[in-house]
Amino acid sequence: MAFTAKDVQALRERTGCGMMDCKKALTEANGDMDKAIELLREKGLAAAAKKAGRIAAEGVVLSYVDEAKKIGVIIEVNAETDFVAKNDKFLAFVEACAKTVAEQNPATVEELLACKISGMDATVEEELRDKILTIGENMKIRRFVRYEGDLVTYIHGGGRIGVMVDFEVEPAELVGKDEFKAMAKDVAMQIAAISPLYLDEQSVPAEVVAKEKEIMMVQIQNDEKTKNKPAQVIEKMVEGKIKKFYKENCLIDQAFVKNGDVSVGQFVADTAKALGGKIAVKSFVRFEKGEGLEKREDNFADEVASMMK
Repeated sequence: MAFTAKDVQALRERTGCGMMDCKKALTEANGDMDKAIELLREKGLAAAAKKAGRIAAEGVVLSYVDEAKKIGVIIEVNAETDFVAKNDKFLAFVEACAKTVAEQNPATVEELLACKISGMDATVEEELRDKILTIGENMKIRRFVRYEGDLVTYIHGGGRIGVMVDFEVEPAELVGKDEFKAMAKDVAMQIAAISPLYLDEQSVPAEVVAKEKEIMMVQIQNDEKTKNKPAQVIEKMVEGKIKKFYKENCLIDQAFVKNGDVSVGQFVADTAKALGGKIAVKSFVRFEKGEGLEKREDNFADEVASMMK
């Protein structure tokens, strides 16, 4: 499978590795991007790829919560420039879209586009077209998530990152306590800052764990200091690495950013104990504006192309 300068550029953006290392990995992987990432990780040159690509698109991530009905929405709408994110008409449109999702519960972006926008006779798609003509930029509703329950949302950086967390709380009146609200906001801020991939160990798919173990084994075998160690020692080394993987990627196992001596799970449990109830994180969603999307072409592609010759 052949590959191009753009492929080398994309691999570099996904892994943070040098251009020549990316070129060599793609050559060895016969152009297979996922295999090239795996090879770079096995050689210890790349960290686990948490993103599908560089964060490049503009626009905004916003939230809407109907506290009375316990319904919350996180939505991302993209545009061409960052100026649009400060445009009042654009922001009002995004907020109306989020409210529409809360009220009508569409399953997909396509279904949302067909909905009557909240408080208006026009559909979401008709309003989107109107805003494109009025503001003068191409726009796209990219994604949204709708939760029902005891929710907290957090928007960081003027709409650069959005987080929504669903809690299980007993008794229900604890949700109104200042201590619960402070704890919930801290958990949401943790998610925004550290970007966990999973809720807990049980949430990690078996195939992901298997692949991590496979990569760890290759790393150990490629290390002169460890490759000749007994099988049982290597097995314990892999177990230790997997535990570290959980602590880095699972919210409940992560060290709490405000107190590294306790995990997020322990922080939540301590708050519940102090309030005399039960609190658990059920699920969460984290959107980062433009995550995985590309900007317009720039001169960097030419720089990579020169190395392909």
